[in-house]
Amino acid sequence: MLVYLHGLNSSGRSAKAAALRERLSPYPVLAPDYQAHRPPAAVARLTAFFADLGPACPAVVGSSMGGFYGQWLARRFAFSHLFLINPALTPWDLLPPHLGETMTTADGETYQITRELIEATRAYGLADPCDGVPTTLFLDRGDEVIDYRIAQSNYRRCGRLLIWDGGDHAFQHLDEAIDCIRTHLSTQRRESQQAG
Repeated sequence: MLVYLHGLNSSGRSAKAAALRERLSPYPVLAPDYQAHRPPAAVARLTAFFADLGPACPAVVGSSMGGFYGQWLARRFAFSHLFLINPALTPWDLLPPHLGETMTTADGETYQITRELIEATRAYGLADPCDGVPTTLFLDRGDEVIDYRIAQSNYRRCGRLLIWDGGDHAFQHLDEAIDCIRTHLSTQRRESQQAG
């Protein structure tokens, strides 16, 4: 099983979610909707979602802000692997230049970037991700929104880093990432069958 966590103004019906479902079939891909721009509400929704999965040990893909929430959730639930696509690991540094801007989510909700929103993200940040959670990062050097070197630096001692020249924040190397994710899911299924 794979769970996809969308980014800030996106949804579980995004192009990435659709590509993951199509390319990873017959593996189930779940993509919950949540309010990524409301940190406490996002965490409450996603915590309930993973709690409802019971003893399942899914692989999780988090894109941008989905990666931010994914790394926090990976310390509270058993994930077989955490995959991060151009993750927004320090939103308190990323969002201040957009203070006061009005944003619109994929569902048509408008909101403003406020100091309160920015500060609320700090409660879900990680001081050190090197605690044994298996993690792979997919990074485009050409990301115009987030400097890929932040994630590279944070995970240089403990993550598998796959970094491509060019690209952008939307991430132009999804096919290569999906191949890597499929390999993990196939290995997980084979190990599960052998154990059973």
